[in-house]
Amino acid sequence: MSSTLYTIGHSDHALEAFIGLLRQHGLSAIADVRSHPYSRRHPQFNREPLKAALREAGISYVFLGRECGARSEDPDCYAEGRVQYERLAQTALFREGLERIRVGADSYTLALMCAERDPLSCHRTLLVGRALVAQGMAVQHILADGGLESHAMAMQRLRAQLGFAHPDLFSSDAELEALAYRQQEARIAYAPSDKSSTDDAGEEGA
Repeated sequence: MSSTLYTIGHSDHALEAFIGLLRQHGLSAIADVRSHPYSRRHPQFNREPLKAALREAGISYVFLGRECGARSEDPDCYAEGRVQYERLAQTALFREGLERIRVGADSYTLALMCAERDPLSCHRTLLVGRALVAQGMAVQHILADGGLESHAMAMQRLRAQLGFAHPDLFSSDAELEALAYRQQEARIAYAPSDKSSTDDAGEEGA
């Protein structure tokens, strides 16, 4: 049983290096939260070869992209052509995915996997990780160099990047964090017609 949930982005790692990162942190299972678990640029992370390599390494694999992916098929989760994380987080399917993650974390040392290198560029942090932290789970993000960044530290980094590092007379810490979430979501959330939206980009072109 693990008290901490991890996240990781496969980025452009060689498969052996990626598995090395998983072993470094003692992971025993991966939950793939990509909406479409394929990558033209990095085919080693296509679902089938990845699952086979993980099995050989003694690491379990489950696909949760339908439940927890960023590219919702529910039209009610969109506004002005872009996914709205708050709406997606309220769907029964997403809540089902969260429950499966929570149950899995009781039996495995588990990491959520998506494509993006930086946790702040990915819904695994801004959507799934945020929801799990709100439910009381500890979340640690595995960085490309093998280092760890707690979810709280990731949020501090995001606030600093967006100019919301310090509360003031008019805004509390919680309000500034919520504002930072919303601004970053607007930058990365999936929009079918917007090729600059990055979230889940790894599935269909990264």
